[in-house]
Amino acid sequence: MNQPAHHWIRKLEESRKPAYLTIPDLIEEDLATGRLRPRDRLPGLRDLADLLSLNYTTVARAYAEARKRGLLDARAGSGTFVRGRTQTLPLAGGGSVEMSMNMPPEPPLLAARLRASAANLMERADPFQLLRYQDFGGTAADRAAGREWLRKRVPDCDVDNVLVCPGIHGALVALVSQLARPGEIICLDSLAYPGIKAIASQLGVRLQALPRDDEGPLPHAFEALCKTEKPGAFYCNPTLQNPSTLTLTRQRREALADVALRYNVPIIEDEPYGMLPFDAPATLAELAPELTYHVTGLSKTLGAGLRVAYLKAPTPRQTQRIAGALRATTVMPSPFTVLLATQWVNDGTASDVLEAIREEASARQAIASDELRGFAFDADPHGFHLWLPVPSMCDWSVPELALQLRNQGIGAVGGAAFSTDGNPPNALRLCLGGPQDREDCREALRRVADMIGDPHHLHMPML
Repeated sequence: MNQPAHHWIRKLEESRKPAYLTIPDLIEEDLATGRLRPRDRLPGLRDLADLLSLNYTTVARAYAEARKRGLLDARAGSGTFVRGRTQTLPLAGGGSVEMSMNMPPEPPLLAARLRASAANLMERADPFQLLRYQDFGGTAADRAAGREWLRKRVPDCDVDNVLVCPGIHGALVALVSQLARPGEIICLDSLAYPGIKAIASQLGVRLQALPRDDEGPLPHAFEALCKTEKPGAFYCNPTLQNPSTLTLTRQRREALADVALRYNVPIIEDEPYGMLPFDAPATLAELAPELTYHVTGLSKTLGAGLRVAYLKAPTPRQTQRIAGALRATTVMPSPFTVLLATQWVNDGTASDVLEAIREEASARQAIASDELRGFAFDADPHGFHLWLPVPSMCDWSVPELALQLRNQGIGAVGGAAFSTDGNPPNALRLCLGGPQDREDCREALRRVADMIGDPHHLHMPML
């Protein structure tokens, strides 16, 4: 029997705790001293019971306790492995989890400009005006700035049809509440932004997934649903879809818009990423302006903390109807953030940050192509997330893989979070904007590749 085994035996004899509680302590202690390392394989239950002269049940309870503490992983047919307290990567942005929140990268060269602009703006602002209730939907100046930003994607945009909202999510809450009553249907892709699932659940609205092909939701399935049960709306995230990164072709958009027009189904066009590609096809708001509620914002093109969105409704009357719903749920957007948004849209700062985000995202996508070579994944050169199918050769299920990556400080999101048809794809969404710089991004992606390609990197320690 070797020295580490004597160490465990001696500690067990000296401990006043039950053996099933002492063994997890010993695993943690040996991790701290380097006797054990993350990914080491531990002996099987019967082998360890024989080594330590304990009964099988005691060792089984000890391993179970160690798993509860996050120290071990057990995999059928493979054995029991040390997870350990692994070093994590630094987290970006307060409580966000690395690579799980879909936020844009932060171009460091623009930090000084943003800081100076914000300071100058606050120096000139009337603080008491900013602390008062505001006209809902934004002042005339705020809505004019919103219209200019929207015109990048919806050229024919009248200021009377524009609302300034406290984030895209808040705008979606108002739209769903007005377009579908509890029990009614909103149809959408079989993969969708998790927020729309949460909103529908909260409001009692049913989501009906449309089958998809490589180009997105199938128009004939949309039409078949319209014939049998008219949906309250069709929700679509047509450009750089979260999570799949798919951008619908103009042909597919036209086909979906045609069905909506023939059956008079309102369209919720959620396009937070629409300005990232240089050549995104025409919006549904252009193809079906009389039916489409187009929503965009600054959270994905400037920064996630700037909770300002712009909603373009089909008519002034529908704009006021949505304004009433927004007023009831959110009262008003923050005057402080709207002040910044309006200034940065008007003086070109927002456009410059957008361009810098495109460039940084492109650099990180190049890193992803390098580090994930050999794995098939979906991405856009100017987007900052990717969709990574987990290959069948990987020993982990998607939830297990996401858990293992989280233990490494990498918060990937599994396909189940985005599934609307109960058949989640075996894939992960990774945000490249979360790591604080390109080297952190490279290291995180290297760990992902290592975990998928060779999930254990294990050897059997001598106990």
